[in-house]
Amino acid sequence: MPFTIKTLNNISNVGLTELNVDGFVIDNDAEDPDGIVLRSADLHSAPIPPNVKGIARAGAGVNNIPVDECTNRAVVVFNTPGANANGVKELVVAAMLLSSRRISEGIEWARSIADKGDEVPALIEKEKKRFAGPEIAGKTLGIVGLGAIGVMVANAASELGMNVVGYDPYISVSAAWGLRRSVMRAKSLDELLSASDYITVHAPLTDKTKGFIGKEALTKAKRGVRIINFARGPLVDEDAVLEALDDGRVSRYATDFPTARLIQHPEVIPIPHLGASTPESEDNCAVMAARQLREFLATGNIVNSVNFPDCTMPHSDDYRIVITNRNIPNMVGQITQVLGEENVNIADLINRHKDDIAYNIIDLDSEISETSVEKLREIDGVVGVRVIGRTNGM
Repeated sequence: MPFTIKTLNNISNVGLTELNVDGFVIDNDAEDPDGIVLRSADLHSAPIPPNVKGIARAGAGVNNIPVDECTNRAVVVFNTPGANANGVKELVVAAMLLSSRRISEGIEWARSIADKGDEVPALIEKEKKRFAGPEIAGKTLGIVGLGAIGVMVANAASELGMNVVGYDPYISVSAAWGLRRSVMRAKSLDELLSASDYITVHAPLTDKTKGFIGKEALTKAKRGVRIINFARGPLVDEDAVLEALDDGRVSRYATDFPTARLIQHPEVIPIPHLGASTPESEDNCAVMAARQLREFLATGNIVNSVNFPDCTMPHSDDYRIVITNRNIPNMVGQITQVLGEENVNIADLINRHKDDIAYNIIDLDSEISETSVEKLREIDGVVGVRVIGRTNGM
């Protein structure tokens, strides 16, 4: 039988095309699908059906998905890091310009004098100085977080003539390779704060990063700094930034996550979560999510999961099983012992772990019996076992 996929939001047709292939059926009325593709639908408010094996979020954040519950059930949760990076990058550049040149305030004022008729040109010339502001070329941009978006922002700002300083203690090798040579590395967050005329935040939201741009950090920043937050609202402490705006330590705060309090402050630029609101971003996210879910269901391979390790192995004509287990000693030994006792020969095997979860892809020379599968499931520490057929991925 084909895999059944359910979508919980309007997903780009370009992405859905990736699932309109042999072995897959999109059925939005399915009560117990094999996989789910979504954007903002809240999975905390309803139980996840028991047959679900994978959930793909067409976007980066997964706050709307009960990730811990999924991990305990061996449900792989995917996201699409970098798929919307260019859309966010462009808006970050726009936010820097808006925070400097008071463009939006000027536009609003210009519209307010529409009834002045022939006086408009003279009024424009007389009042334009009210909206003057500095250029960004030659200024220093500090970037906290050098993932896909942070790297693109760094390179774009460098091309616009800015001095760019980046800070990311967990930067990946691929991200580092993608940075222009002119981008400087800050050894600490404090070093970045003290050097930057503009600060843009591109870090993930965790218990450790929540509110990390707060009162203490802002006292170490340049007076008059402009802060841009297109990552997650709670990364910047709202009380602290409002206080800093009031006393002039922060000149402007541009955020894609406005709240009722932030909107009321005249030096806040409240953007209604438009970072990834481009047709290109929506298409890219949908395609990536669909491909990752399709590959996982058909072959067991995992790429870009938030709760499972990346784990891939070329899918040959061999039979395949995938096993999720707790990351504790002697699990692989117990698994291979069961297979050996059942006279099942292993053709190839890969094991990867992430935090307290481990994932195994095992190719076999022959079909595995249900008895063997049940013995694998009974091993203490095994969370889930899935058998993938020779050709149809079932």
